[in-house]
Amino acid sequence: MFKEILQEIVTQTPGSVGAVLMGYDGIAIEQYINEGDNVDLQLVAIEYSNVVKEIRKTAEILGTGELQEVSVKTGRYFVIIHALTPDYFVALTLIREGNFGKGRYLLMRDAPQLREALA
Repeated sequence: MFKEILQEIVTQTPGSVGAVLMGYDGIAIEQYINEGDNVDLQLVAIEYSNVVKEIRKTAEILGTGELQEVSVKTGRYFVIIHALTPDYFVALTLIREGNFGKGRYLLMRDAPQLREALA
């Protein structure tokens, strides 16, 4: 079920490289990568999970509400990290020319399905 949802997000987002469903503990649950892309999405998500944990903790300390989304823009990629539960998030990686807005929309649209499947 997870792979199908991730595949739909990736295939419907122009310029996407892949998506990974992961726990904040750094353990990947599932991923879908476009053929031909050689980015290690699990490694990317593991590294960003540590950063996102710190951002979540800061939001709690400041009382600004639960973390919902973090976007990272590098020289080559956009990474959109969407929080699903207190334990899990989904990360979508796109090339810089990819459709960032559509990726965000699809992550928000499919988040309830992912949460339900995690329950």
